[in-house]
Amino acid sequence: MSSLSNRRIEQLALSAVDACGRAYAPYSKFEVGAAILMQDGQVITGCNVENASYGLSICAERVAAAAAVSAGYRKWRGVAIASVGGVPPCGACRQFLAEFGLNTPIILVNLIDGARSVCNLSELLPRSFGSGDLPEIT
Repeated sequence: MSSLSNRRIEQLALSAVDACGRAYAPYSKFEVGAAILMQDGQVITGCNVENASYGLSICAERVAAAAAVSAGYRKWRGVAIASVGGVPPCGACRQFLAEFGLNTPIILVNLIDGARSVCNLSELLPRSFGSGDLPEIT
C-alpha cells in the first residue's frame, strides 16, 4: 500500500515521536507530534499547541502542514502522527491534509508500545470535500 520504504517509515515515525516531546498540552495532557516527509527528503515536524481558550488550540498535523507550506512545500510523500494509542487525526486535520493529497501515506505511531499502522489519507477521509466541489466562478 505505502510507497514509502520501511526505512523512511521508521525515520518519519521517530521524527513524529520526537516532535511529540515538544507538545504544549497543559489542559488535555494529550501530546501529539507530526512529521511530514517532503519530496526532496526533508522532514518538517509539528506538535499540538493548546490554549486556555480551547478553540484556539491547534493540532500537530496542522502545525506541521503550515510549516511545510511556509517553507515553500506543496506536495509531500508521507505523514507520521505520534500519540498515546496511535490515534488517527481529527476530522479538521484530515480535511486540512487532504488539500495536499488524498493518496498521502499516513503512519500512526502508538507511543505506548511503538506499534505503527499505515494507511492512505483517502481511507481516513472517504468522499472528501475538495476544490472540485467549489462552484466555478466566471
